[in-house]
Amino acid sequence: MNNKPIGIFDSGLGGLTVVKAIIDLLPNEDIVYFGDTARVPYGNKSKETIVRYSIQNTKFLLQYKIKLLVVACNTSSSYAIPTLKKLYKNLEIVEVVTPGAKAAVEHTKNYKIGVIGTKATIKSNSYVKAIKKFCRKTKIFCQPTPLFVPLIEEGWVDKIRSINSDYYQTINHENILRQLAAEYLTPLKKFGIDVLVLGCTHYPAIKTIIQDVIGRDVSVVDSSLETAKEVKKIVEQRSLCKKYGKTKYKFFVSDDPESFKKIGSLLLGQEIKYVEKVKIE
Repeated sequence: MNNKPIGIFDSGLGGLTVVKAIIDLLPNEDIVYFGDTARVPYGNKSKETIVRYSIQNTKFLLQYKIKLLVVACNTSSSYAIPTLKKLYKNLEIVEVVTPGAKAAVEHTKNYKIGVIGTKATIKSNSYVKAIKKFCRKTKIFCQPTPLFVPLIEEGWVDKIRSINSDYYQTINHENILRQLAAEYLTPLKKFGIDVLVLGCTHYPAIKTIIQDVIGRDVSVVDSSLETAKEVKKIVEQRSLCKKYGKTKYKFFVSDDPESFKKIGSLLLGQEIKYVEKVKIE
């Protein structure tokens, strides 16, 4: 039994898809979340910058005596994990690439797997390496999708019309997202993939649109959900479960807490009542 919280960080809002999945699977656990909204996106940053930001984010979360760290950012997971594990040897660290890669191999039948992610994630070849570790005969086709993250950070998610029509304004966000998704996904469709990995934790926010565009014959792997399953397994195997007490969620950002609260509530599926802005260094 361990009543310490689970710490989670992301470049911005996307990691809330991991938070939601963890809450669904481990409803008793306390969570401390940090979204680096002042520096989002990480996908266009250098490796050195991504590693530095990831260390700073981890140091911040460690103030809250976390029992486990979830790096809920595919870009940080692609570049910073070796450094974080070296610096924090006694900290249980869960990244998002390996769970998604494992699930992709489990779902494929023709061994043709597509991956979408930020430019930095795709450039790192992290998914290619991870998938090949599970099955060497797979063919992997990667596609950078750099415009998805900034649009999702602005609240362009596939649930927005039904949940908050006032915020939908006069722009048909869904049609624009569908056009953009078609532009990104058409090359992958031509390769005949039967599995598509959402290699960014922001992307589950537009999973319905992505699934419609790629086609129902393609299995879409949600790396956020797969990561939550891994967290649940570790927590249960190592007797880290919280057994009693009221559940507490704390949310921190490096900029614009009001926007995070508004759009984050959509991604989380429940109201975020308070978000604190902090300085990260």
